[in-house]
Parts: sequence; C-alpha cells; structure tokens
Amino acid sequence: MCGIAGWVDFGRDLRQSRDVAQAMTDTMSCRGPDDEGLWLAPHAAMGHRRLAIIDIEGGRQPMIADEDGRELAVLIYSGEVYNFQELRAELTTRGHRFRTRSDTEVVLRAYLEWGEDLATRLNGMFAFAIWDTRREELLLVRDRMGIKPLYYYPTPEGVLFGSEPKAILANPLAQPAVVDADGLRALISFVKPPEHGIYRGMYEVRPGQTVRVSREGLSKRRYWKLESYEHPDDIPTTVRTVRELLDDIVDRQTISDVPLCTLLSGGLDSSAVTALAQQAVEKQGLGKIRSFSVDFVGYSENFKPDEMRGTPDTPFAHDVVDHVHTDHADIVLDSADLMNPGVRDAVLRARDMPTGMGDMDTSLYLLFKAIRSQSTVALSGESADEVFGGYRWFHDPAAVNADTFPWLVSGEAMRFTGLNMILGEDLRRELDIPGYRAESYRQALDEVPRLPGESAVERRMREISYLHLTRFVQILLDRKDRMSMAVGLEVRVPFCDHRLVEYVFNAPWAMKTFDGYEKSLLRAASEDILPRSVLDRRKSPYPSTQDPSYEQALRVETARLLDRGDIAATPLIDLDRIRIILEQPMSDDSPPGTRASLDGLLEFNRWIEDYQLQLKV
Repeated sequence: MCGIAGWVDFGRDLRQSRDVAQAMTDTMSCRGPDDEGLWLAPHAAMGHRRLAIIDIEGGRQPMIADEDGRELAVLIYSGEVYNFQELRAELTTRGHRFRTRSDTEVVLRAYLEWGEDLATRLNGMFAFAIWDTRREELLLVRDRMGIKPLYYYPTPEGVLFGSEPKAILANPLAQPAVVDADGLRALISFVKPPEHGIYRGMYEVRPGQTVRVSREGLSKRRYWKLESYEHPDDIPTTVRTVRELLDDIVDRQTISDVPLCTLLSGGLDSSAVTALAQQAVEKQGLGKIRSFSVDFVGYSENFKPDEMRGTPDTPFAHDVVDHVHTDHADIVLDSADLMNPGVRDAVLRARDMPTGMGDMDTSLYLLFKAIRSQSTVALSGESADEVFGGYRWFHDPAAVNADTFPWLVSGEAMRFTGLNMILGEDLRRELDIPGYRAESYRQALDEVPRLPGESAVERRMREISYLHLTRFVQILLDRKDRMSMAVGLEVRVPFCDHRLVEYVFNAPWAMKTFDGYEKSLLRAASEDILPRSVLDRRKSPYPSTQDPSYEQALRVETARLLDRGDIAATPLIDLDRIRIILEQPMSDDSPPGTRASLDGLLEFNRWIEDYQLQLKV
C-alpha cells in the first residue's frame, strides 16, 4: 500500500515547482514509509510514497513505461491487484515484456494495452494516477468498492490530486482550507454523499469511477456499479458458491512478501476470514498465521450489554484461536491510552477532519500501531455486514420501513452524531440536516437497480442493501484505511471482492435469512471451520470502552477548554449546551450522545485550529 500525490497544470512549467510537489508527496509519508519518488514534466508532477508489499526491490514508483528511449506513460499507484499474475500472463502473450515481479508494472502495462478499460480487468483495491505523456492527459482510477481513497481538486489550468486531502491542502492553490455549509452538512450528516470531499473545491473519485483530465477539461465515467439480475441458484448451491468465492478470495489475499496477519474480533466475519487465512497459509507451507484483537482493561470482566453489544469480544476470539490454532495476541488498552493527546492528534491528522467516532477511532489506531511492529499486512472482516445483511437494523421493522437511511434510526447513531447535537440553534436551522439527509436518501434510492417482479419485501431489502454497499460501507472503509495507513499497515478486505458483492447482492433476502438469523449464507458457508460459539453468536459491532474514567477525562479536558476562553469553534457551538452536560453528574448509563458531544467538541476545535480552517457558513 502506498500514498500518491500529484499536480497537473497546463499553464505553467511544473519542473520549476519541485518544492511544492515534494511537499505534497511528503504528506503521504505515513502511508509509504519504505521509499519515495517524484517525477516532473512540464505539465505534470507525480509523487509517490511506498509501503513495499510485493517485489520489495522491483516495485519502485513513479514507474515509467518507455519504448525505444521514449517515455509513454507514468504511473503512481496505491493498492493491490489480486489477479495480477493472470493479467501478467495474458499481457505477455500480447507481446509485453516485464522487468519486475510487481503488480504495479502489470497495471502500467495493462493501461498501454487497454487504456481506460484496464479498470474493468482489475480485481483488487486500488487508487492510481497515470500520466500519458503522448497525449498529455491524466487518468485517475478508483476501485469498485472504494477501499482505497482518492481525492482531486480542479484548478483553472488543471488539477491537484492525492490519496488524502492533506496532500492537496499542501499546495498553495488549495489554500486557505475552506469548509462551507454544504461541506459541513456532508461532514456531520453521517450519510456519506458520493464524490463530496468536504473541503470547498475538493472532490472524491467515486468508487468504480475514472476521472480524465486533459487540455479540454475534466470528464468522469463510471466503469462499475451494482446491477440487478435474477439469482440463478438454490440455497445449497448459493452456500457452496459463497464458500468457493471466499476460498479463492482469501487465497489471493494472503499473497505477500512481508509478514501477514488477521484482525480477529470473535464475530462471524473476522473469524471466517481468520480460519480461511489459516488454511491458506498452511497450503503455502507458512505455519501459523498471526491474529490480533483489541480489548480494554477490565472490559470483559465488567461488561454491560447495551442496545448493540450483547457480549464482549475476547472470549469468542479466544474460542477461534483454540479452534483454528493461530499465533494470537490481545492488544489491551486503557482510558489513558485513548485520551493521550499525541494519539488523538495523530488520529485527527490521519482523518483530516473530525468524524465523531471518538474512542473507536483512537482504539483502532492504537491497535494498528501495535500490530505494525509485527506485521505489515492484515486481513479484515470489514464489510460482511453490508454484503450479507448483518446489522441489527436490517432485521428491525422500524428501521427497515423508515423513510431514511436505516442506520440513522438505531440508537447507535447517537455515538456518531455528537457534533450535530452541540451546534448552535441558528446554525442547525441553516444547515437543515434532516432535509439534507432526506434529499441524500432520495438520490440514493433513485440509483437502486430494480428487478421486475420482486415482492415489496424483496424490493425494500434490495434498497437497504444498496444503501449500505454504496453509503454506509464507505464510512467504515474510510476509517479502516486512514487508521491503518497512518501507521503504515496495509489492511485487506476480502468481503469487498466485487465478485462476491455482485453475487450476494442479487441473492433474495429470504435466502440471506433462511436459518432465521442474520448472515445466514456466510454462517452456512463457514460452518465447518468455526467453533459453535461463534456460529451461534449474534452480531456485535466494534467495541467501545465502557470505562467511566474515559468520560471523566473528556469532561476534564472540555472544562479546560472552556476555561481557556479562546475556543476556535465558538461561532458554531452551543457552549451553554456543553456547560449543561458538564454540570450533569456522571452515571454508569450516560446517554451515548453525552460522550459523543464532548468528543465532538474537542475534535472539532482542534481541527479548526490545526488546519487553520476557514468556515464559511
């Protein structure tokens, strides 16, 4: 995995702007700690920071394709292509010659052979830029599910682009950093509107999209989107197909020239990935795979069930370890770790914006930081809930039938909307978040591919699945990418393989729940490799600390900020609301919005200060 940054400008000679291009590239150092490169031409600058995974010596970037001493195209690339060996063989038969073993060179050669259509041939997670020196034209490409990020910022004479907003913001053309009312709506609505970059003038390449920039201007094209078709198989065939797909996907994703591990929560998703990965590495003769779990001091012993989490993770993770025989470690955190100012600043810097996820971002960052000392690649169970219908609100009639995004109906949403709760009354009226969500919801429903003859229930559950696979999953994939790449850890997501997504999306909802529980197809497909305790466990989301000292620390930090007086967020925040929260006594069952409000204020204020943000609302 890597970080990319670049600049195209048809109105100047970018060879005279090396310092700026280098500054943009340097912002990606965490994503690529192993190597760096910068290529300059009169109208293009291409910067790269590398995390070496495959062909450690041969995969350096920017990578240049030449012929008879003439440069044809230059590639900067972040990601992994899991079918690169098949593509390499096909390209070899077409006359291409390779100098390295890397998937990077396969992508570059695929462009020379198929042009923009190369994207349809790639199986993997990727975000890359190709400068075609023959046409003086830039091509930006993002993977189908949006696992890897890619942002761009059009300018009068071209475009700035990068893996993260910080790469673009390092260029004076994108300064000052401005967030207007529309950006603030997108930030706090928790609905992830496609292509919105939050910062004014900045956009995100949509999953499954290409963006082309030339002297004639900028154009966009969707090369992939979910389609509906009649599911051809019965339940036994569907279960068998899901398992065959997962076997192939995990086999491909355990290929690495550096140490590899799995993220194990003890839930069905991560446990299935861990068990399949153990089988894959055994076939490769590599022995035990490493697995890691996150835990909090005293969490299992003092666990209290809530609306979303009925059981702690650790006992179930240990059941999987005993059953599958991985080389396992628990990463145990306490509230002091979660409130460490340096850690919280690192999380904000990784995100480039506040998210409202509080300790769940911080603990994930610390988990990945601990893992990085032993492994460079991790396999995750992320996205199985979106693919197979695992979240509790998939099975809650009130959420399913609500005229909005179903995750907003859940009480868990309170944990992620704390910032919205503490905005000033006038600003809340101006932003009209309910109206913004309603319009975003209507736009999303308009995209849903329909299947003639479906029952009302099947039609509605297709809509619910589509909303999760195009909106909600993006929130979680962004989180996983930023927290992992902030410490130079590559996280692979087997359940985002587009073949699996397409197949399961079109399986009827009745089939996805045929055993009366959530994720019936995945449970049946992994029944022979998992312990009974995990197969019978109900869905439990990523853990959040229940230690009251965490909220107490938030209260202390918030009080200090109020006492300081010079609060950058003052024009936007209802400080009286914050004071009321602080005056209320703490209790073991504080509403989730209370903690989220305090976390949101602290993070939002640091964002304005650290990014010298101009808010135009």
